[in-house]
Amino acid sequence: MFASQLGIRLILLLGKTVPLPAPAGVMHALKQVRVINDADSQDGFQLTFTLGKDRLGDYSLLAGGALDPDRRVVIGVLLGASLEPLIDGVIYHHQIAPSNEPGMSTLTVTGRDISVLLDLEERNAEYPNRPDFLIVTEILARYAQYGIVPRATPTADVPIELYRVPRQHETDLRFIRRMAARNGFVFYIEPLTLGVTTAYFGPENRLGIPQPALSVDLGTATNVNSLSFTNDALAPVGTEGSFVEPITRTSIPIPPLPSLRVPPLAASPAPARRTTLMRQTAGQNPGQAATTALAAITRAPEAVGATGQLDTVRYGHVLRARRLVGVRGAGLKHDGFYYVRRVTHEIEAGKYTQDFTLSREGTGALLPVVRP
Repeated sequence: MFASQLGIRLILLLGKTVPLPAPAGVMHALKQVRVINDADSQDGFQLTFTLGKDRLGDYSLLAGGALDPDRRVVIGVLLGASLEPLIDGVIYHHQIAPSNEPGMSTLTVTGRDISVLLDLEERNAEYPNRPDFLIVTEILARYAQYGIVPRATPTADVPIELYRVPRQHETDLRFIRRMAARNGFVFYIEPLTLGVTTAYFGPENRLGIPQPALSVDLGTATNVNSLSFTNDALAPVGTEGSFVEPITRTSIPIPPLPSLRVPPLAASPAPARRTTLMRQTAGQNPGQAATTALAAITRAPEAVGATGQLDTVRYGHVLRARRLVGVRGAGLKHDGFYYVRRVTHEIEAGKYTQDFTLSREGTGALLPVVRP
């Protein structure tokens, strides 16, 4: 399926382990594609097909097996000569809606990104004398046949077997997420190209070249259909806690620490009006207590958010979640750079829209200009 008048082509690959171009019958029946890239959760997709019966009265699209559960799905778009992979995932749910009207029966196929393969089997395991990032790398090596490339940021705390042994008692995905949460990190899987993904374990990535700006109320330069902002003064959270010095048994307070979300994006960060007591740090060593405090501050929601919808043709790019983007034309308080938290891609014949959610820690731009 492609939207020729927009200059955009859809790419769909299917397969058990190695995805290949989808059969012609599947592409002909494809009606709508929806892909969600979410920085706070798993990515997901939904494909809607028209169903038709063959001479035997069966739905040939289902009988072919190309869309069976557990099939791997790779979705991408071609904007001119630029290939943009959107998701590498796995089918896990079917919804069939037969109709009395010819050509109105539909099959809706739903799936999640390939990290769902890490969430199928619970394990009991121990990882003595290994920091969290090495544990993550070891776990991800089990899934190399799916084209998953680990990218783990080093962690500071190295557990000594005499005092503490990291233990797993859940699925690989939940264990990795638990390790990410205690370090103030995020974990997600994102396609590098068709069939190859990177598994990122580390702080929110706010480095690199920002994406082209979202422009509002700028005449012919406008490229968004809608854009609105929110400011939640109660979102930021401060922390209070202490740890016990092991030799003198003295209680030492943990000083205020910065968030791991760097670089800052706002000229006027919203102050923390709520305070969280970190009771668990009392039994931790100084390094663990500092990591716990950093994680609590970093996990708190950001005060300023924005939602809207892109005009993909005018924008000319795929907006990526988990990266920076500039906003211009929204006034001094709301112009500047934001972190893209969520993008929903809706694709059908002759139409491609991108709904987005942005966030940052406060108001006001740090720089006078953004990338146009």
